[in-house]
Amino acid sequence: MALENILKIIDPVKASAIEKALDGRDLTEKDIVELLRSGGLELTALTMAADLLRKRIVGDIVTYVVNRNINFTNICVMGCGFCAFSKDFRSEEVYFLPISEIVRRAEEAWRYGATEVCIQAGLPPRIDPYHYVHIVEAIKRKIPQIHIHAFSPVEVVYGANLAGVSVEEYLKTLKEAGLDSLPGTAAEILDDEIRAKISPGRISVETWVNVITTAHKLGIPTTSTIMYGHVENEHHIAKHLLLLQRIQRETNGFTEFIPLSFIHREAPMWKYNLVPGLRPGPTWREVIALHAAARLLFREEIPNIQASWVKEGAKMAQQLLEAGCNDLGGTLMNESISTTAGATSGQLMRPRELRNIIRSIRRIPAQRTTLYKIIKTYYNEEDETELDKIENPEEQFGSYWQLVKDPRFKRYVRQKN
Repeated sequence: MALENILKIIDPVKASAIEKALDGRDLTEKDIVELLRSGGLELTALTMAADLLRKRIVGDIVTYVVNRNINFTNICVMGCGFCAFSKDFRSEEVYFLPISEIVRRAEEAWRYGATEVCIQAGLPPRIDPYHYVHIVEAIKRKIPQIHIHAFSPVEVVYGANLAGVSVEEYLKTLKEAGLDSLPGTAAEILDDEIRAKISPGRISVETWVNVITTAHKLGIPTTSTIMYGHVENEHHIAKHLLLLQRIQRETNGFTEFIPLSFIHREAPMWKYNLVPGLRPGPTWREVIALHAAARLLFREEIPNIQASWVKEGAKMAQQLLEAGCNDLGGTLMNESISTTAGATSGQLMRPRELRNIIRSIRRIPAQRTTLYKIIKTYYNEEDETELDKIENPEEQFGSYWQLVKDPRFKRYVRQKN
């Protein structure tokens, strides 16, 4: 059935919101809430409209980046209810990678074709205030060409506070050291009441916005994210999305939007029943509706909508490519944070696997840079890369579970703490 015919028979409020988006008009909070509540034929219409807009805006190319995650420590002074990765420094399961090991991992990733390293970690006590700066400097000395996508707004604030300088001054120092872009994580839901429930003591909405907009002002691009499926409702999500849209209109600094499903299995607030009304992540319907609604809202303003295979799994990510998404994220090589929360999709997606996912829905795969410059478009399958040939990623790159048992990095923890 054609989209225009479906729009005639579904709820007129939802049909009107879809038509507004297709006509290029702004959506209101009420429009977004209605779209997020879509089901049945309404959801079909929403996904068809999102897919149509995706084709208009970015065409049939689906991108991915070859990258490695380096989560250099799981020691953290905070105890966010959704985070199963962080540990108190007295725990037996802590680790801390020295800068030499971080650089070694970055060099290894570069040899396997990575163009980016993504660096995020816990907030360890008694850390050198400029430790983040030293990490960036050390990597750039060895591999000046690699893109460093590093440090969430929480880490930036932590470093600035320890150093006794403003966020702007700290970001300038990071940029001068070689930081290329910032993850827009730590956003969760941009509502202080919700944040107080799932991550008390974490940075406020105002602080998050300040870090992001300051980075944009300094010429440091960032991603934008949302973490949903816990205690928020559609109005919280709609306000979050509209805030991101407002920031983008002011700064044009977001490279992409990445919805992140709450992974509940090992999250402390789920395991220990800490938050009343907590849900075990979003439903299939909610995941589809959010990605599609984001496409209708952001249109050309944030043209890249990412489907996270780490959070959703390969099959769901593939479905999301037909609901407005045009990017599959990165190969990762060493994803740890979602893994510790209970995600089951593994720690590496080989480029060949990403291309197969894309081709199976008759779209065109392309490797990109962090900032969405196309490196190579794969109209036909090419020879396997060295990264494609890896059979056992944990054996090659190690895993989180090996890290927490490695005595080399226990010694470093004791020296630091």
